[in-house]
Amino acid sequence: MQLKFKRDVLASALQTVAGVVPSRTPKDILKNTKLVVETGSAVLMGTDTEIGMRYQIPEVETESTGEVLLPTARLTQILREVMSEEVILDVSEEMLEIHAGQSEFRLPVEDPREFPDVAPFNAENCYAISGLALRQAIKRVAFAADDESTRYALGGIFMELSPTQIVLAATDSRRLAVMHSMSGVQGDVSETKSVVLPRKAMTLLERSIEGDDSEILIAPGDNDVVIRSGGCMIYTRLVEGRFPNFRDVLPSETPVNIDLVSGPFHNLVRQSQIVTSDESRGVDFVFSSGLVTLKSQAADIGQSKVELPIDYDGEELAIMFDPRFVAEFLRVLEPETTVNLGLIGGEDPAVFRCGEEYKYVIMPLARDA
Repeated sequence: MQLKFKRDVLASALQTVAGVVPSRTPKDILKNTKLVVETGSAVLMGTDTEIGMRYQIPEVETESTGEVLLPTARLTQILREVMSEEVILDVSEEMLEIHAGQSEFRLPVEDPREFPDVAPFNAENCYAISGLALRQAIKRVAFAADDESTRYALGGIFMELSPTQIVLAATDSRRLAVMHSMSGVQGDVSETKSVVLPRKAMTLLERSIEGDDSEILIAPGDNDVVIRSGGCMIYTRLVEGRFPNFRDVLPSETPVNIDLVSGPFHNLVRQSQIVTSDESRGVDFVFSSGLVTLKSQAADIGQSKVELPIDYDGEELAIMFDPRFVAEFLRVLEPETTVNLGLIGGEDPAVFRCGEEYKYVIMPLARDA
């Protein structure tokens, strides 16, 4: 079997699918990606048994059919280093030959029949959302999930699907990010379904979305979800455990509301982080008439005080945050974005809002007595 690819096309496909390939696994065969060629089309597959991906590679030249396991890490390195615009793969039962300009490589290959199958996307009834909206939604909530939690559901991303909207939420019990996006359906879909997906699967999905006008199709099952993003299909098992009722955490009213511009406020928060430590991570956010002041102090490091003029004329209010949690939220916004900060008191949850569709709740830190 012989195939000719544009080097950058094959490299891009391999890089996308490589995201699902485990770096450490007792099953060494999973470190490969499987290339299947049928009637002039090529599909690249990868899986860690929990998450699987299929990627349709465009612009392949071949008169052959068949399949081969590609050593993912080694081939990625080759494609990164060779300079030729075209790459030719010659495949036999035991050997993969790679020709790129004046460079040639011969790599042993394993039996592709031993590789777990990743089924194609065949769902007729599914939910639909624009690629731009879903990519933004994932970016705005994924950072708030907790991979280290003993409550495994907190390490995933909650997704509520309905015919008119998709809601994503993530929390580590100290902060909560919630994003609403408009959606539609394909086929006969009328119910609302809720699932919890692994953060790894959602990150892979975000990276796979190409073009703002693309449409993403999502078909949830009882124990898994299949998603199609252009020429890419992702399969993932659902996260076990119950996701908390996040709507109960969202403050219904905030007496104090302050508008902030993301870019300048983010810069202020980053400055306040300089004089913090693992033991003294808290920063005082003090809101007074026309000014926000961030104060930090850490033993053996020093102290800082940074200020920014703001549009606020209420009574002084001080609240202590972990500045990392504020910075991670501001990092996913455009610098010119206006953010509304809703406060109740110095010891109550605070909520950052970007319109009605995006909310981010942070629990304040307790002050030392």
